[in-house]
Amino acid sequence: MSRQVIVSGNWKMHHNHYEAIQFVQKLAALLRTSPLPAGRQATLHPTFTSLRSVQAAVESDAVPVLLGAQDCHAEDRGAYTGEVSAEMLSKLNVSYVIVGHSERRAYCGETDEVVRAKLDAVLRHSMTPILCVGETLEQRQAGDAFAKVSSELAAALGKRPSEVVGALVVAYEPIWAIGTGQSASSSDAEEMAAYVRREVARLAGGEAAVSIRVQYGGSVTPESAAELLACDNVDGLLVGGASLDADSFAAIARAGS
Repeated sequence: MSRQVIVSGNWKMHHNHYEAIQFVQKLAALLRTSPLPAGRQATLHPTFTSLRSVQAAVESDAVPVLLGAQDCHAEDRGAYTGEVSAEMLSKLNVSYVIVGHSERRAYCGETDEVVRAKLDAVLRHSMTPILCVGETLEQRQAGDAFAKVSSELAAALGKRPSEVVGALVVAYEPIWAIGTGQSASSSDAEEMAAYVRREVARLAGGEAAVSIRVQYGGSVTPESAAELLACDNVDGLLVGGASLDADSFAAIARAGS
């Protein structure tokens, strides 16, 4: 079955808006010289302060990437100092929003209930959530990796229509491999991606399991990207540090073609 591969660059708290514009200009030149392969989609997730600048740069240069955000609030508006709503993001032509990243769960105390509410908000404004799930090193060593991923999937995706679940993206991010330079092996990534698909089938049916896209995220590099994308159940990559350099991100986005 042919599939659409999605490679997403999560800049986290890097690149001010000047640096973001320079990145997009360089990426535009790289992709004009060597375009993305057919069936490949790339998304950029800059900081909130750079979103408008990246939007303008992408649209003015017709760069073949989609705009993404790193997070949103669950409510559309209200007295939530410092927060940004999904409604606001949608007005900037944001297409994808990361939900439930492990850093938000760990550092900001986001519970499964908060993650589900944010996913609701993204869907409410016709954007696509990238739902992050994954286990810590301690959970993996204790044999609890699958149980952890299963519980996060059930909390976010349970009791949703099959067609809604099937249109989402799930990013498996082993927490022990994020920003550590230690990447899960391709067999680890494939094993968990296949498990995610089986759990989606249990929660929302076989059609959803076939159509949902499963990314791997965790210290992805240009050197590891092709092997990861060759896995049968890995439909894309959620890239952190390696997405901060245009050459590196372009190489990952084109990997395996």
